[in-house]
Amino acid sequence: MNGANLDDLVDLLGRWASGRGPLYLLLAARLRALIDDGVLPPGQPLPPDRVLARRLAVGRGTVVAAYDLLQQESRVVRRQGSGTRVAELHLPATRTADGVPANPLLQHILHPPDDVALLTCAAPQDPPPAMFEAYAEAGERLARVRDLGYQPAGNPALRAALAAYYTGRGVPTAPEEIVVTTGAQGALTLLAGLLVSPGDTVMTQTPTYPGSLEVFRHAAAVVRSAASIEDLRERPALAYFVPTARNPDGAVMDHPSRRRLAELAVRHDVPLIDDEVCAELCFSGETPPPLAAFARGEQVITVGSLSKLVWGGLRVGWIRAAAPLASRLARLRAVHDLGGEIFSQYAAVALLRRLDEVRAWRVGKLRARHDHLCAELRARLPSWTFEPALGGQTIWVRIPRGDVDSFSQVALRHGVAVPPGRSFDPVGGHADHMRLHFLFPEEELSRAVNNLAVAWASFDGAGRTVSRHTLVV
Repeated sequence: MNGANLDDLVDLLGRWASGRGPLYLLLAARLRALIDDGVLPPGQPLPPDRVLARRLAVGRGTVVAAYDLLQQESRVVRRQGSGTRVAELHLPATRTADGVPANPLLQHILHPPDDVALLTCAAPQDPPPAMFEAYAEAGERLARVRDLGYQPAGNPALRAALAAYYTGRGVPTAPEEIVVTTGAQGALTLLAGLLVSPGDTVMTQTPTYPGSLEVFRHAAAVVRSAASIEDLRERPALAYFVPTARNPDGAVMDHPSRRRLAELAVRHDVPLIDDEVCAELCFSGETPPPLAAFARGEQVITVGSLSKLVWGGLRVGWIRAAAPLASRLARLRAVHDLGGEIFSQYAAVALLRRLDEVRAWRVGKLRARHDHLCAELRARLPSWTFEPALGGQTIWVRIPRGDVDSFSQVALRHGVAVPPGRSFDPVGGHADHMRLHFLFPEEELSRAVNNLAVAWASFDGAGRTVSRHTLVV
């Protein structure tokens, strides 16, 4: 990069160091925004470490750490002898109606590609009949309401229903310990905003739900993977685990490990998020107890949602936390948006009352489709390896050669969009893995596997990785 381009970059960085937290995180956050917005295009060379450090009046280690973090996220490529460049982007460009380029992270949701089976988004698209009846009941109930509808902590009826739900699962809960959110993603964003400061360490499992990683990175946290639950002894600012029907592999943590994890969080005073979004989707028919059932301390926080059990468009989630924390979260929620939409919350009350019925309907479909997908993969792609899921909506598949970033581009040309494994790893590992969901009907799953098999036959294991991935849920 010549002097003029260096000047341009410094201008683009602007007041990058004016925020809170370590300088390398602030620099990485600003560069990340420039890359994701397309201001720094794929292939763009970035200044050498020493050159940029000298110009920004920081230590070389600050620039090195920022570049290394962006490399873990697949946003830049660093090679000895050729320097640092923005990673290549192979996703087709899309534009909104007003001509503004769409963020590639959102393109498969905002602008679904034609004739492509989206295995990137694991959310049910077929609501159960009970949902429509629940909304009818909600309409009748809402007609009797005389209220402004601004309820930052959530509708009282839903908070009471959720408190009863957790009490029934062995965790005595009061309505004051419930905060209703816009889906589980809203819950994670709210928790990160309150509990995480720039530079804090957040510890997660590997692999894990990629939406959580984006939330924690947005909070300028340092995201680390836990080699084991014993790593909580290191006392991170926050820990995030998905012990039940984990996204992406459908694993279920055993009871002794649950107890140990909860006890470590309490003993070392580590706020621990227990993501239970898929907890009601266990194929055994039994829902394991939440982590809060094993430790009565205030450190264990539970997050849930109806989006995976009922329908992706039902944006009702919640946080179960100690009353003082729940009160702080509600006040923060009020600042953001004054609270969620009440009509859906009334419907959620009706759906929780019919939970057994809805669960049986959804799990029966998922179990059959899971078995069908596994059988199709074994028949058409015997070299791919995976463990059957114990619950949830997805399996975790390993390919025997190459990386999934490159293969995903071949698969896309054959009509299937798959999420690469590195999206699920806080340090960018698992490049040879992908997550496949089994939410489609059997005939659609067969068609998707057939197209993947054709794509695999033409894949030579070569190719360059992409700089950004589609939004993964």
